[in-house]
Amino acid sequence: MRRRPRLRHVVAAALAALGVFALTACAAIPVSGDVRTGQTIKDESLSGVDFRPDKPITGSDQTAILRGFIAAATGAQDNYAIARQFLASDFSQQWNPRQGVTIRDGSGTVERADDRELTYTLTASATVDSEGEYTQAVRPTSSTLTFQFTREDGEWRIAYAPDGIILSPVSFDSVFQQHALYFYDPTFRFLVPDERWFLARSSTSTRIASALMAGPADWLKGAVVSSFPEGTQLSLNAVTIDSGTALVDLSSDALRASTVDRVRMREQLSKSLASVATISSVSMTIEGASLSVPDSSGANAQQNPDVDPRPLVDEDGVVGYAATGTGKVSKLGGGVGDTVAGLDPTSISLSASGTTAAVGNRDGAVVVRGDDHLRVDAREDLVAPAIDDLGFVWVGQSSDTRRITAYGLGGDPHQVATSLPRGDLVSFQVSRDSTRALALIQTADGPGLYVMAIIRGSDRSPTSFGAAVRVQAATGDAVGATWVNDTDVASVGQTTAGPNVVRTTIGGQSSTLPKPDGRATSISGGSGGALLLRMSSGSVLQSTGGGWDTTGVTADVLGVQR
Repeated sequence: MRRRPRLRHVVAAALAALGVFALTACAAIPVSGDVRTGQTIKDESLSGVDFRPDKPITGSDQTAILRGFIAAATGAQDNYAIARQFLASDFSQQWNPRQGVTIRDGSGTVERADDRELTYTLTASATVDSEGEYTQAVRPTSSTLTFQFTREDGEWRIAYAPDGIILSPVSFDSVFQQHALYFYDPTFRFLVPDERWFLARSSTSTRIASALMAGPADWLKGAVVSSFPEGTQLSLNAVTIDSGTALVDLSSDALRASTVDRVRMREQLSKSLASVATISSVSMTIEGASLSVPDSSGANAQQNPDVDPRPLVDEDGVVGYAATGTGKVSKLGGGVGDTVAGLDPTSISLSASGTTAAVGNRDGAVVVRGDDHLRVDAREDLVAPAIDDLGFVWVGQSSDTRRITAYGLGGDPHQVATSLPRGDLVSFQVSRDSTRALALIQTADGPGLYVMAIIRGSDRSPTSFGAAVRVQAATGDAVGATWVNDTDVASVGQTTAGPNVVRTTIGGQSSTLPKPDGRATSISGGSGGALLLRMSSGSVLQSTGGGWDTTGVTADVLGVQR
């Protein structure tokens, strides 16, 4: 028998041919690279919907066996025991269903290649790799898979199938669940999510803990840190749960952790396991021995930092927070509001403290600190500058997607190269935890939205970006993009039918919001995961996931809060 290519290779080749993914580590099922060695995890019953797919029917032809095998991917019980019944006895244990998932649109097409070979053509809408990393196809991607057959006891069985499973979107949502692994930013002020998808099983807590200790997704490496000493893994094969407490037994590598690190280890585990409904607390041991962990000290990092619920605006020369309903603007204090207003801004990005702002105007990019301001960049065609909370203002030029300049608050420049594709840079923003950047580009093929990790030196100055990960963008003419919260981003494009607004979870799924009437000029993340949209009339609309509501606020400029 020929050497068996994995399902991921077929799908990955098709995705790469269309330029769907910018990062190999997130591109298909599963990612290329070294295989991580982990703990053996026992299959347990599904904790959610329990699918019981049909077994092979006596006398079935090859097409029925193939479709039955694909349908049996919903039954993960006993290591996909029912699906293996469709396979030849000498191939049954070679097939690896955990290599990844392809999420298909439609039912797929079966065609005959020869007497003992069928092809299955599908359209992939998304993939999940063996580490649980989800990648949505930017465009529908067609892939053709090959299956070989043999006779066993007079019945057709599959003698070859690519590794991995194929699920419909409905089946995927029923048997897989989304969970966030949490790592720290290098300052330990923030918890940064790394979204993963795991089977909805009673062993999910084990998979979450194992993945957490294996480290962040490749695209995040260098931007986030873990408190677990290198090499730490589960000592036992399972995380057990006793009266709501997850009992996590670690290998002896964890003994190298300091007291503060132990507190942070517990915090990482607690936050990562919080998505498991049966877990309310975490207890750690090392090789069965108790581990002393103080109640606090060094933990309590911010998770999903929020912003003021009032829109940040410039309205008739007053810069501050506008009250919904009345639209009355409360001017920013400390001299910041007056200084920004005096610059005749076209964009405003305000620090979390409210004491520093990055302002765009006709003269370039300006840093505002109280009553003082400093122009840091006077080039033409600048996009709206962004500010982080580590003392840097980020400035990009619309004609250059390959380089972003991060200026210190004193004006010292740091050139940071990107791997973004060529096009027109429309917007650039930094996440509220200052670990990731969001770039919207207008290309000949339409808008492209990318997320990149920010790599910093020991002095916190930016040194490089990680590989650019493409996520779902709005269609039409690119208008802008924003961070909604620590996991979600949104973009807006103007179409002939109105603004197209798409909200996407990084490492998760996307949704298109209803179209408001009119023309959009800017978008910003609001409080509690809401979105704010400024229209060409100056009116500011708000959406919390459904339709758009008027806020009663009008603005010459809709600002960005951190």
